[in-house]
Amino acid sequence: MKVRGERECQECGTRWSYYETGTVECPECESLRSVGLDERTTHTDTPVRLDLSTHRSRFGESRELLPEDEDGVDMIKSDLREYTRKRGFIRGGKLLTLDATYLAACELLEAVDLYDRLRDPTDADRDYLLSLLAGAEDGDRPSTGNVPDAFREARGMAAVRAVEEYRSDLLVFIDELDPKSEIADIDDASDTTDPSGADIDTASGVSRTARTRDLLEQLRDRTKRVEALGGDVAPAAADSLVDAANAIGEFIRDGDGDALARAQDTLSEHST
Repeated sequence: MKVRGERECQECGTRWSYYETGTVECPECESLRSVGLDERTTHTDTPVRLDLSTHRSRFGESRELLPEDEDGVDMIKSDLREYTRKRGFIRGGKLLTLDATYLAACELLEAVDLYDRLRDPTDADRDYLLSLLAGAEDGDRPSTGNVPDAFREARGMAAVRAVEEYRSDLLVFIDELDPKSEIADIDDASDTTDPSGADIDTASGVSRTARTRDLLEQLRDRTKRVEALGGDVAPAAADSLVDAANAIGEFIRDGDGDALARAQDTLSEHST
């Protein structure tokens, strides 16, 4: 959606940023009567903090690792879903990265659901889940080598969910770009501009926007293949989806030719 980020209260004159508070309510007098002071910009992110402290206590007190009452399991799933639902990757017209905390929240949600269905979890399975729970707020996830076989699906499906959400925002961001400044220039003397304003690589005749959309389509195909496997791929292959998505985002955001090459190489190298 598009919002006016800089707001002024019509009651007390306080000014604040909607991008920081996520509300049109005045932080001083709580009045809902405010006006926007700037132009509308695309904004999909909501200020929200991932707080799992209550759930860490519940997990620690349970003899079975997961809370023994079903409500405890449902609560952590609900909190993780709410966090991921509120998150986005465009803040005040600026494209963000697919960050580690969002990824960890997605993986923990998948892992809790999967662990709850395991008949005979191993010590490695328990350690993995506890490690995720302990580090998710800071974006710390177990390395690919420390993901138990039983949780390959959790890692894979977390990547699928996260990358699809990020890809969706990337497409929104591209659509909102000014046609005459679609993507920041890459240092390439062979580039020029077509009459519509889109950058053209004269060697290939392909606009940068078209190249980006082609990469996003390749990323979508890769993601769909992993999803069709239920996420059951090597953890490194799952993480490569995230790497490719962030490289594409970097190219869109900064016009970095190295990022473009990195995205192409990653998508080619880790084909499923």
